[in-house]
Amino acid sequence: MTTVSLYSRLCKLLLLAMVIIVSACSSTPQPSNPPPLTKANIYINQLAFDVQAPKQAVVALPIGETASRFIVYQDSNMIYQGKLTSQPSFSEWGQGAHYYLADFSQVKRRGEFHIVVNTPKQQLASSTFAIKHNAYFALTAKSLINYFKASRHTNPRDESIRMIGTERYVNVSGGWVDAGGDQGKHLSQHTESNFLIPQQGAIATWAMAKSYDSLNRLYDRKALTLELAEEVIWGADYLHRILDSEGYFYTNIYDQRGLAEERLITGYQGAEGDYNTNFQAAFREGGGIAIAALVRAHELSNKTGVQGEFSAKQYLIDAERAFTHLQKNNLRYVDNGKENIIDDYTALIAATELYRITKKSKYLKTARHRAHNLNNRMTSQGWFVSDDDNRPFYHGAEAGLPVIALVDYLAIERNRQIKTKTKRTIKLSLDYQLALNSQVANPFNLARQTFKSYKDGQHTKQQEGFFIPHASEASHAWQGESSRLASLTAAAIWGGKITHSDKSGAFGINDELAYFAQSQIDWIMGKNPYQVSMLYGFGVNNPPHAKSAGTMLNGGISNGITGATSYLNGRGITWAEGPDENNRRWVEQWLQNSTWYLLAMTAMTE
Repeated sequence: MTTVSLYSRLCKLLLLAMVIIVSACSSTPQPSNPPPLTKANIYINQLAFDVQAPKQAVVALPIGETASRFIVYQDSNMIYQGKLTSQPSFSEWGQGAHYYLADFSQVKRRGEFHIVVNTPKQQLASSTFAIKHNAYFALTAKSLINYFKASRHTNPRDESIRMIGTERYVNVSGGWVDAGGDQGKHLSQHTESNFLIPQQGAIATWAMAKSYDSLNRLYDRKALTLELAEEVIWGADYLHRILDSEGYFYTNIYDQRGLAEERLITGYQGAEGDYNTNFQAAFREGGGIAIAALVRAHELSNKTGVQGEFSAKQYLIDAERAFTHLQKNNLRYVDNGKENIIDDYTALIAATELYRITKKSKYLKTARHRAHNLNNRMTSQGWFVSDDDNRPFYHGAEAGLPVIALVDYLAIERNRQIKTKTKRTIKLSLDYQLALNSQVANPFNLARQTFKSYKDGQHTKQQEGFFIPHASEASHAWQGESSRLASLTAAAIWGGKITHSDKSGAFGINDELAYFAQSQIDWIMGKNPYQVSMLYGFGVNNPPHAKSAGTMLNGGISNGITGATSYLNGRGITWAEGPDENNRRWVEQWLQNSTWYLLAMTAMTE
């Protein structure tokens, strides 16, 4: 996400080329920077568990060393003993260790705890964690809001920025910086990839307003409503400013550091930094979510009375005008001239939000059309098709968003036949995810995915794996997947309440799905092979600073762990392996990471 010098980009391209050559020449490439799995360890969420939530730790012991039980302590008091469950041999990146699960979901007591495992050779103790009602909201909501506020872009030079290729200057002040090392502001990036485009910037506005709608009583009780509403309105005012008089949003305001002397409204493509005039945001390029965000801001401003530079009425006018424009012009703005699954779910979210507030039949008609497209993209196996052919949908930031879009759509749909088909799509998707996770040894219950690598302009055969392949339509842009994991937690809970409901279970869903949802957050919070809590300021081991990653803020979440750099198909595992200029891939705090955690936190909170 960070804009770097042309020299730095060329160096990265050279590094990638060397990796490709090494991978091609070696029949048995070795994972770079493997985790220290030959040591005995207890891997656990370093922050907290909700009282009713699944609670598990992973115990790794060197081959030949065994243990049978674990103990949960509160201070020095033993409060629970359990049997360790031996796991199948795990060779993906777990050589040299045998894995056990310690399940202590029965512990409902509140307080601070740790786990102890005794082997014939040693005693292991985990880091301390909390058990608390609505734990993630109680412990992290304020820091999340503070993170967004600290990430505001306040440089006055954005009050007059030139559009690339013109002599027209526009006020695009406000918004949030994209990442710790990137002062740019983006609705999306990597638009040339077409299928891996992330929703950026505007999704923070939408997510905060959506969170308030679900948890308004908690925000009110914690005296956080005003702070949250101010961030939503800050984001909405920015969206008004970047909505052109013609009806489209600007995709990028680039920092241009090292590439040009001025800051510009511009399109941007590829690793080389191709700045162009393709700065009109299609639905999938942030336009759809920007519309949804403005509708949510309109609603929240009316509910709370918090106003910014522009009125709640203006936000809704903007949203309707932008939607009308994109309905007519979306095909002009997408890079390859074809809509795909991302257009479908982002346009569905926009149409759903507009109908929810206005009740205008034209928005319901569009929502039905986009939901129909998504339902038809679902295969009998349970994975979505991205294009008009057979490319599986996979995404490094928002893998859960198609399901979330359909869940929100069901709230406005009254047609029984359409609702049944949509619920079937959600169920197939969630069932497939669970099946995919259980197909191989997977002690961390890390979300696996179906994908096709992309090499020499062609897709390879379909594969399954833990991490996004580095050989993709955006091969220069791979990075850690904290956003992807949090998005899948939100999708599992919100979707599961419709298709896998269990009112007596954690999060209101069945046990298998609840364990999956919790496991993705556990990974982010330190239950991973490097024992790093990606949420800065929380847990016992946070990511290191790296010059290329820029500012590190409490409440910010680092990009996270990836597949090994020596594999192009996402195999192996690595974390912050250097050099410093490359460490941003793992360490940098990206706005979307905290945004998706906010949505996951919202889903996990009663």
